[in-house]
Amino acid sequence: MQPENCWHCGHSPEASLFCRFCNTLQRPVPDYYRFLGLERKLHLDPNDLQQRFYRMSRLLHPDRYHRRTPTERQYSLEATAILNDAYRVLRDPVARAEYVLKELGFTSGEQRSRYAPPELLEEVFDLNVALEELRGGDAAVRPQLEDARKKFLVMLKEIDAILDEIYLLFDQTGDHSVLTEVRVALDRRRYIQNLVREVEKELV
Repeated sequence: MQPENCWHCGHSPEASLFCRFCNTLQRPVPDYYRFLGLERKLHLDPNDLQQRFYRMSRLLHPDRYHRRTPTERQYSLEATAILNDAYRVLRDPVARAEYVLKELGFTSGEQRSRYAPPELLEEVFDLNVALEELRGGDAAVRPQLEDARKKFLVMLKEIDAILDEIYLLFDQTGDHSVLTEVRVALDRRRYIQNLVREVEKELV
């Protein structure tokens, strides 16, 4: 989409938060990658991301605009909110991948991740039985639940390793079909993460 002309000087701006002619703050665009000047990749350098965040935080801080026009003050507030959200999402590899999938039109896996993967059905059934017994006062099942928790944590590490490889493949090729594999892995990860939370909640 073609950016609007600069609200202050009327020139046609480039894809930038600041007009290249009058250096006036423009209406911020809520695209986290574009906002931070990053390529849309699944692997990001955390140090580079942090430096961009700090640099833009200084440029956009509302205190710098308290004597400027109402438009600039409003844009500063909007840009600061987008910046904080962008940093929170993009510094987390899982949240980052979910964001990219959403932006590129891949549907959320929240509904699918409520259902146990077929190979885990028996384990999940046994886990639910043990959880019910613990809730009923049978402390003898605690070791079983501890073992299940450890096993699921190992699974999460394995999925994260797989995701890391798929992220790299997407970044190297730009092949959107690879994102289908990302979606499947993230759905599985979310399901197992929910199992870990459920077990930990009962073991407290």
